[in-house]
Amino acid sequence: MTNQNKLDDHSHLQPRDQLTDVDFCIASPPPWSQAIILGFQHYFVVLGTSVLIPTLLVPAMGGGNDEKVRVFQTLLFCAGINTLLQSLFGTRLPAVVGGSYAFLVPILSIIYSDKLQAIDDEHIRFLHTIRAIQGAQIGSSTIQIILGFSGLWGIMLRFISPLSAAPVIALVGLGLYELGFPGVAKCVEIGIPQLIVLIILSQYLKNKGGKLHIFERYCVLLAVPVIWAYAHLLTVGGAYHHTPTLTQLHCRTDRSGLIHSAPWLRIPYPLQWGSPTFDSSHVFGMMSAVLVSMVESTGGYYAVARFASATPPPPFVLSRGMGWQGIAQLVDGLLGTLTGSTVSIENAGLLGLTRVSSRRVVQIASGFMIFFSLFGKFGAIFASIPQPIVAALFCILFSKIVACGFSFLQFVNVNDGRSMFILGFSVFMGISVPQYFREYAIIAGQGPVRSHSHWFNDFIFVIFTSAATVAFILAMVFDNTLHRKEAKKNSGRHFWKNFRAWKNDPRNDEFYSLPYNLNKFFPPM
Repeated sequence: MTNQNKLDDHSHLQPRDQLTDVDFCIASPPPWSQAIILGFQHYFVVLGTSVLIPTLLVPAMGGGNDEKVRVFQTLLFCAGINTLLQSLFGTRLPAVVGGSYAFLVPILSIIYSDKLQAIDDEHIRFLHTIRAIQGAQIGSSTIQIILGFSGLWGIMLRFISPLSAAPVIALVGLGLYELGFPGVAKCVEIGIPQLIVLIILSQYLKNKGGKLHIFERYCVLLAVPVIWAYAHLLTVGGAYHHTPTLTQLHCRTDRSGLIHSAPWLRIPYPLQWGSPTFDSSHVFGMMSAVLVSMVESTGGYYAVARFASATPPPPFVLSRGMGWQGIAQLVDGLLGTLTGSTVSIENAGLLGLTRVSSRRVVQIASGFMIFFSLFGKFGAIFASIPQPIVAALFCILFSKIVACGFSFLQFVNVNDGRSMFILGFSVFMGISVPQYFREYAIIAGQGPVRSHSHWFNDFIFVIFTSAATVAFILAMVFDNTLHRKEAKKNSGRHFWKNFRAWKNDPRNDEFYSLPYNLNKFFPPM
């Protein structure tokens, strides 16, 4: 065999700007019947975050099931609106914009502030707390709007390379490991079967099911109802009658309290909890979560573009997307979702799992979010799935994001010592530093930074408990300061050169241009 033939045989191993095994990319939607089912599947996946955040926070605020349902409906309603805005005017990628876990620390700081904890009446305390959170969301949204629409975020992202992007994207998924198997293990009798069935359908049977690839493409909708029914049989069969209360809470299918409390019809509206209250310390504390959500969303958008068989999004497109995400944060604050917005990592993973990344599918999913948030009883039925089933989904979907991040290393010379150091150090420290901050807080009751300004303490704590943010800071600093001459040929910058400016590659216009001639209002930079 000649050397040329050997090269041809290994051509499939060459770096590729776009994935080749995607069935439906951004601009090639599946038939309407399939698109509707796939859109419902995306809605189904986003329910996990939409339920978990109110379940964690509302009881601590003094709210009951009624308040939890209202917050859940509002969060789902805003997720639908913000996803639609992002797909139409933001990055135009098929990314679901949902609730973010990055906001939990500043929100908990507000909840447990001395002023609010002094209120004895729980309902009044809930109202005052959510108004304070709304004020912090509205105030902190300004920094994201400014950084996004001014182009400053895009200017900074011009210094990112495949080498510095890989650990950020990987740790966006890896940083959420606590929501994966630890959640499955809370009820192993339903969590483990769910995980096994998902793996069998999506991996071992992926080439079965005819031309529609039914088992791979609809694996979530096929697997969850089976295990959900099994869990319900265990519940009604009395399997948990004599188990501890915590076990019943995790395993039983009748403990969510959502269906009974949900109204048949309710329309979320601005200032539904009353007028927001503003406190500068709350606003500055929330800004740290906004910056973290911007970093994590950047990694999420790169992953979505990869799964959608698009080219890496140009910096100005990501900046435009961050501006619209700032608008989403403002909408969240006006309506009172209890948390801010970010790219839904689980839905990004679903794109890679199903190999369907159509913009139309995600827009249909946003329609389902809005519809089921208005008709509460119907949405509450789907939202009452036991959390171990959702955690099993996270194990599969987050792992796709981790793998997507490492797939960017195909553009990098990983035999180079500089590249190996930056990659290894940023990944290791991205996991190790947040672990230190969390362990310190568990033992001492607060973070290691103990200044007189609570907002500054929260600011530092939120930044350094985000694995993706720590990796982003370290990878960007080292990649742009350490032996810069070697960076040009080893970090993969030359592969992304054509995607820095609008007209350098015609695919930029194909994937990211705005509809209806809106480019004249938001011109490419």
